[in-house]
Amino acid sequence: MLPEDEPEPAKKKSKAVSAGKPAAGQCLCGKVAFEIDVPARWAWHDHSPSSRRAHGAVYATYVGSWRKRFRITKGENSLTRFEDKSTKTTRSFCAQCGTPVIYERSRSPHMVNIPRALFSGRTGRQPLYHIAIEQLQEWAWTGEPLVPLKGFPGVVWQRSKKKKASEREGMF
Repeated sequence: MLPEDEPEPAKKKSKAVSAGKPAAGQCLCGKVAFEIDVPARWAWHDHSPSSRRAHGAVYATYVGSWRKRFRITKGENSLTRFEDKSTKTTRSFCAQCGTPVIYERSRSPHMVNIPRALFSGRTGRQPLYHIAIEQLQEWAWTGEPLVPLKGFPGVVWQRSKKKKASEREGMF
């Protein structure tokens, strides 16, 4: 067999760190900005009381990224931290506007979690998971049909279900 007939040694394929432009985001006032390499590791909705309270919302939606793929691009000194010793978590907020920026858990030291709403574009992951769903609040909207509110453009509401006459007849 001639040397030119020998098969070339298999080249190891290098795995791209980022499939495209990083996903960028910022806090409300713009003092803190960051980016992650896409795709994000995962995304989820967190219904736990601590996330509800930290965000002042029915649940928080997070994007998880490997720490080495996350960068603060502006305002790192503008972050203030809150450590919750009972849950072994740390939350970082913009000291200027109060926006929650980073959520870290001691059991996942190589991950950072960022509120999905802070990103200006796609992150490469859709939130498919629900954490602490058993703690979903009874007042949370869960996809019921909504109708426009007459006289208020852009406002929709959940129409109350009217009882049918046949259901009311047996009441008295």
